[in-house]
Amino acid sequence: MKVIPIFAQAGITGFESPAAEYTQLSLSLDELLIEHPSATFIGQAKGESMQGVGIFDNDILVVDRHITAQHLDVIVANLNGEFVCKIIDKQRRQLLSANERFQAIAIEQFDEFSIEGVVARSIRCHRASSLLGQA
Repeated sequence: MKVIPIFAQAGITGFESPAAEYTQLSLSLDELLIEHPSATFIGQAKGESMQGVGIFDNDILVVDRHITAQHLDVIVANLNGEFVCKIIDKQRRQLLSANERFQAIAIEQFDEFSIEGVVARSIRCHRASSLLGQA
């Protein structure tokens, strides 16, 4: 996973709806996607190991450090100096993939391991973005 060093901020207003007689609705993507702004970071998924939960290569991950990880949550962790996005199996002390082609990773006593946050949202970009270094 690649951590994206940008502050995420977006707002959309002014959706017009014929059914609502052109009533103006306001929608803030910040409010919709980020519950704890000071404890949230944005990352970019790499690889195919989490496809079973709808996270695909290059998807954007909204990771909340304020949420306490629970059994079988999708998390971002630091495992031996590498950021990984996996499902945490707290009972067996394992990191699980959501793709049957990848085996579970046991978290051993000698591993350097820390949960960096819970994946609260994921976003799929359908076109490359220069902001993400893709263009």
